[in-house]
Amino acid sequence: MTKSEPKKTNPTVQDVARAAKVSTATVSRALSSPERVSKKTRDKVSKAVEATGYVLNHAARNLRRRDTGTIVALVPDIGNSHFSNILQGIETVCAGRNLKVLIADTRKPSMSRPRINDVLSKNNCDGIVILDGHLSIAEIRARNPKMPPIVTCGEWSDDPTVPIAVVDNHMGAQLAVAHLLELGHTNIGHVTGLLTHKPGRDRLQGYKTALTEAGLDPESAWVFDGDYTLEAGEQAAKAWLSLANRPTAVFCASDRSAFGFISALNDAGVRVPHDVSLVGFDDIDIAGHFVPPLTSVHQPRRAVGEQAAKLLVKLLEGGHPDHECVQLEPWLVVRKSTAVSV
Repeated sequence: MTKSEPKKTNPTVQDVARAAKVSTATVSRALSSPERVSKKTRDKVSKAVEATGYVLNHAARNLRRRDTGTIVALVPDIGNSHFSNILQGIETVCAGRNLKVLIADTRKPSMSRPRINDVLSKNNCDGIVILDGHLSIAEIRARNPKMPPIVTCGEWSDDPTVPIAVVDNHMGAQLAVAHLLELGHTNIGHVTGLLTHKPGRDRLQGYKTALTEAGLDPESAWVFDGDYTLEAGEQAAKAWLSLANRPTAVFCASDRSAFGFISALNDAGVRVPHDVSLVGFDDIDIAGHFVPPLTSVHQPRRAVGEQAAKLLVKLLEGGHPDHECVQLEPWLVVRKSTAVSV
């Protein structure tokens, strides 16, 4: 009698491919990125995996591909709910791809430029999502040419080839001003965001576009310098209070600036919306619970995060979404901080 061939104790991906009658590449796609194959193929591979007893070893696969299974999200203020909502979207997509998300707060004193470059090295992560518009991608890549794939989220970068997921800021500003115009306001001021960044410039331009389309001169309107902060809103309110001819309505480039504006006016005995109407931008979680509840342009933050993560996954899987821009539409949430002009 001839000796029988010993039974394999560790089934391989080749065994699964033979059992499913597909290629090993198809098996790999079905197991690592099931959305890239048909349901029929997924079912065949699933049955073959069960029949052979094959167990996918993520650690071994990562070692072969030199993957860490981790991406890094660079956030300028982790305590800001605006960013935490975006991170939820990023983490949802990454969890479905067996990717861990490491969050780095770029404004912490410990996060120096050398430290950031170390965190972002090829050995530490597979990909990067940048939410901080202050970071220069060109500078990061100059320091480390072997930087892993990068996408930006909510912020435009200094590298036009980097994929981006962002809200349509110009459209959002137009929605805010159009609402105030519909209420009869014709003297509308604006508290800007950071004009060194494209989102701030787009919101300012959207404000001006809406006034122009209404037959109003945007150059004669009051524009107060801001940077999205509470303090900027407070300073704008003090400037508003000092005016002899005050705007009857104000569009703030962020909810936080709007909160600072309302707070400073309240201290001066000025009521919103009785004495001035106010619209914010972002629709952060507290906007609907502020006093008065704030009318605001809603950013679909979680969806923006999801889209950014999908762009990064595409890069990690060998895709080339260079120059790709996913721009999501905002919408206006009307509450009690705006009223008809009297």
